[in-house]
Amino acid sequence: MIYLIRHGKTELNRANVLQGRSNYPLNEEGIQQAEQAAELLREIPFDYVFSSPLIRAIQTAEIVAPGREIVIDERLIEMDYGPYEGSDLKHPTPEIIAFFSDFVHNPAPEGMEQLECVVSRCGAFIEEIRPISGNVLISTHAIAMKGVLEYLTPESRGSYWSKYIGNCAVYTAENHLGQIGTPKELV
Repeated sequence: MIYLIRHGKTELNRANVLQGRSNYPLNEEGIQQAEQAAELLREIPFDYVFSSPLIRAIQTAEIVAPGREIVIDERLIEMDYGPYEGSDLKHPTPEIIAFFSDFVHNPAPEGMEQLECVVSRCGAFIEEIRPISGNVLISTHAIAMKGVLEYLTPESRGSYWSKYIGNCAVYTAENHLGQIGTPKELV
């Protein structure tokens, strides 16, 4: 079984800032969210744990799967927001408004990583772990998580891009002999 989790809350999440690849740790609420996710998943013996290289994802993985070796994979990093990183989402620029209003039809503004690139790198990661059997935890970020979900369900036609994925949301997908099933939201 594959378990995908978004990291817990950080101060930039709380401040409603486009965090991207900024490397902020979990705040107190984020630690509590990760502890609640750990409680929910306490019966799962994780055989493998993968994480984005950013500290908030690593901390979440450490809390959810204590004592397990965490393999850092760059492909699980958040979308590169380029010059828009750190933008105040309470007062977004017109190009951010356009992009966030319709991810499927509006390309990312110039300087940002395109969504197809997110799906491609996340898909490459999934293909690499496809043959793994056992319980796999993947700790990542909202847009990267959506990239995995889009890769696993191409028939969704971009519907995951506009879906809200909260801090410490968990999705599961059955992985039987390399055949990965349709992801389901757990939390």
